[in-house]
Amino acid sequence: MTETTQTQTMPSRGGGRLSSPEFRVVMDAWHRLRQDLFHDALAYRPMPPMKMDGMLTGRLSGRLREYAAWAPHAAVVTAGLLSMTIAASASDGSGLTVMAAGALALLPVLLTMVRPVAAFWVSMIVAPFAAAGSGLWDDWPWTAGSFAAHLVVMTIVALRTRPRIAAWMWGLTAAYGVFLESTLGGSHYASNNTGPLLVVSAMSLLAASALTIRRTAQREVTAQQTVTEHERSRRTLLEERTTIARELHDVVAHHMSVVAIQAEAAPYRVENPPPELEQAFATIRENAVAALTELRRVLGVVRAEDYEAPDAPQPTLADLDGLLANVREAGLTVDKTVTGAVRELPQGVELSAYRIVQEALSNTLRHAPGASAGVEIAYVLGGLGLRVVNGPSPEVSLAKSTHGAGHGLTGMRERVTMLNGEMTTGETDDGGYEVTVFLPVSTVSEADV
Repeated sequence: MTETTQTQTMPSRGGGRLSSPEFRVVMDAWHRLRQDLFHDALAYRPMPPMKMDGMLTGRLSGRLREYAAWAPHAAVVTAGLLSMTIAASASDGSGLTVMAAGALALLPVLLTMVRPVAAFWVSMIVAPFAAAGSGLWDDWPWTAGSFAAHLVVMTIVALRTRPRIAAWMWGLTAAYGVFLESTLGGSHYASNNTGPLLVVSAMSLLAASALTIRRTAQREVTAQQTVTEHERSRRTLLEERTTIARELHDVVAHHMSVVAIQAEAAPYRVENPPPELEQAFATIRENAVAALTELRRVLGVVRAEDYEAPDAPQPTLADLDGLLANVREAGLTVDKTVTGAVRELPQGVELSAYRIVQEALSNTLRHAPGASAGVEIAYVLGGLGLRVVNGPSPEVSLAKSTHGAGHGLTGMRERVTMLNGEMTTGETDDGGYEVTVFLPVSTVSEADV
């Protein structure tokens, strides 16, 4: 164990240099440089159309909106034509030479729309050829056209790639310019203009990199907001399901308690019951008590620590008049209409129907103050129909656009889904809002009991 420890801690000959932090930083920078400007040099990255979700572009419509999406491409072409014009006007050669100088300035700029990194390399490579071909020995190695084209190319590439690529381009341009000036320039040319190019391009690249970083931050914030909204909706859904589980606990527990009590009392209602019957009722009671215990254990998982079980039983449709009286006191004018033969429904259906009406009326109070509402309850053969509708709000002109902005509809849908029902929501023709629900109820005849 001692020899192994010593072997691990003793640096090998030259191994200390290879594993030093400085060496790792240099190698990491070299790998990034190779990846960004060499391996991805010919990567095909077509310039996408502009997104039309801005403050000004979002207001455009029709063909103008379609044309505006290609504004970045038009700007690149315009910059390329401007560089070509500068190159052609500064050339001292013949007509063919002027055309060649203009093409050498235009080509790299247009290439940025499909292969941005390759456009940077092309712009640097053609610069000395443009100077030699045009006969402009006073400006070396960047003629007026090459100066403008390379500045445009670096700016566009910085806007379309990572900020670190802007730093790489600036450093390589500096090294490339110094190399051409020192090896091929010397005293043969009147002036060397790599310095001015570096100063102007530094300001341009800083502005482009800042804009790129800002756009990246905005995308990250948007993505984070989307994730946060998704998590918020998911948490709301879980909270609604937890609320439903708490409320239905009392319903299920009541029925299971009745089963246990009746199973315990049943043998005493029969004179001299057979042992088999007593054992059957004892088994029923044991199963009912065990089910109650498991129900409480499961509910304990979803209950909040500060949750207190209600003292009163869960409400049903028989308590709906009290709910309507409360909302009327809050200032809501509401009418109730009941059709069909009123009958007792399963307690879970009654509770869900009550909560749906309660939430729909609460939404009316929040989002349509001053509006009137109507509650329609239809007892049909296959189940229960509910419709809660409110008129337009006379107090808030944009009230109808706020419907559904909260999480009340989530709880309604969860209750309807739990009972295999159907639910539709939407605006009415007069600018109000309605919630329509159907809760199926299975019919059981006396012969099946």
